[in-house]
Amino acid sequence: MAIKYDLIIIGAGPGGYTAALKAAGFGMKVAVIERDKLGGVCINRGCIPTKALLHASSIFSMMQHSDVFGVSTDFISFDFGKMQDYKKRSVKRYRGEIEKLFEKNKIDYIKGTATIRRGKTVEVNSENGKEFFQADRIIIATGARPVKPEIPGIDLPGVGNSDRLLSAPSWNYDRVVIMGGGVIGVEFATIFQALCSKVTIVERGPHLLSPMDGEVAAALKQQLTEKGITIYCNSVVEEITEEEGLNCHIRNLETEEVHTTKATQVVSAIGRVPYIDGLFGEDVTLKMEEGRIRVNEDFETSEPGIYAIGDVVASTQLAHVAMAQATYVIENIAGQAHSIRLKAVPSGMYVSLPIVPNCIYTEPEIATVGITEQKARELGMPVRCGVYRMDGNGKSIIAREENGFIRLIFEAYNNTIVGAQIICPRATDMIGEMTTAIANGLTAKQLSMAMRAHPTYSEGIGAAIEDAMR
Repeated sequence: MAIKYDLIIIGAGPGGYTAALKAAGFGMKVAVIERDKLGGVCINRGCIPTKALLHASSIFSMMQHSDVFGVSTDFISFDFGKMQDYKKRSVKRYRGEIEKLFEKNKIDYIKGTATIRRGKTVEVNSENGKEFFQADRIIIATGARPVKPEIPGIDLPGVGNSDRLLSAPSWNYDRVVIMGGGVIGVEFATIFQALCSKVTIVERGPHLLSPMDGEVAAALKQQLTEKGITIYCNSVVEEITEEEGLNCHIRNLETEEVHTTKATQVVSAIGRVPYIDGLFGEDVTLKMEEGRIRVNEDFETSEPGIYAIGDVVASTQLAHVAMAQATYVIENIAGQAHSIRLKAVPSGMYVSLPIVPNCIYTEPEIATVGITEQKARELGMPVRCGVYRMDGNGKSIIAREENGFIRLIFEAYNNTIVGAQIICPRATDMIGEMTTAIANGLTAKQLSMAMRAHPTYSEGIGAAIEDAMR
């Protein structure tokens, strides 16, 4: 006899645990099934551990250049093992907070591998054997797994993905080659460069962070290059051999020229694909589209009552996107008004798109939201742009972080803000103001009404508004 629930969620990452907490808040009886640890990839092997290592490595890097602030030390070093311990404690504490919320909201957490059967029945295989659960509705939130490139040498010792790198107990990263110049690739490059590694990034596309704004990508490339990171765009690692360490044979896709770079470690960060292994029984077939589960505008699959959210459906694989989708689906199920916009809606002469902030935790940070000037031109939208270079900002001068800019995009007829790109320290915090402004259709005049404290990085927002309105 199957145990009955109002809602079963498969996957306990950001999308899964957000859906569970929202549903429980509406009085639903909820079960979450997860084959690994609560929190999914984001908390255990992604967002939280990566940012913990970024923070630790940033402190070491800052101490190496502390003389400029009048702080001197005869000797400074780092202990990679202790950094990993700090990372683990951060992850454990964050996961513990979610566990408390699950207990408080009486959400059943079931450890095991789930297979969906007909009749909205879920078979769970665990160390306790086989169990069956049934629900009125099911949400699939199983996330994604790293892509493994099919190239010679990919299985050699010292070659792996970001999951393995984050769990390494000891230091062996003097020379690191990173395949992939996306968010994961550049963040890991930032970590290891700060720890004095010789880092090389190999990116297939024409620039880093594809398909992000080209000017932002160019600024990032310049800053990474100035820090000593070697970057090859329009290039691929076509083979890895082993001879006195690892040898990466890098081919330029335009010139076909091949050269070799030595490494102690090679990290594959070329992307992630939806994780659906073993998810569907023989009696269940859901429609797929380009490797993802196909859903309608309300995230319902081809099987009524079964929904899918997060990396398993989204082309934009971000934790906050999964959390927003979870909120949207649960509010739909509960018959509640939506508290977040996920659909494209008409707005005047144009279509207002979902507002997704993108954050990259490099040095300095990068954050964007809305559309770029180039995208506006493609949409036929007249815009005016305001730019402020951070080298004149008081806080940037104090912190010796003077590289970067703030670019704001306004629709030209009514001066409504439609996009923002920020490169500077704390950019990932500052982007929240711009996201809120775009979501609420604020104009340049309305944004200018608020004071911004001095000295702060956010003063640059006011200066960029002034530049746009001149």
